[in-house]
Amino acid sequence: MNVTEFQHWVKNYYDKRGWSNLDIFIRIGFLAEETGEVARAIRALEIGRDRPDEEAESYTKNREELVGELGDVLGNVIVIANKYDISLEEIFESHKEKLLKRYVEEKS
Repeated sequence: MNVTEFQHWVKNYYDKRGWSNLDIFIRIGFLAEETGEVARAIRALEIGRDRPDEEAESYTKNREELVGELGDVLGNVIVIANKYDISLEEIFESHKEKLLKRYVEEKS
């Protein structure tokens, strides 16, 4: 599945569940929550979870958790992009141009 197909799939899936109709500020709250879960997953991979009420997981399990959380972040980003009719390709190109201009062209 390419990025455009995935963006459309997310739109259809979220629309069917009614998730796309949530207020944008609620969506941003979900994005912030999922970003925190990415941080937690990275912490588990890098330094572990030092809590007596949690059992240590394997690297593979922790990596799978990170993949899932990154997917949740991406899903929320896509819903926000869809709300404003922005394609992921446009985001990719804009970000690439910004970085190239900022960090490559300034050294020329």
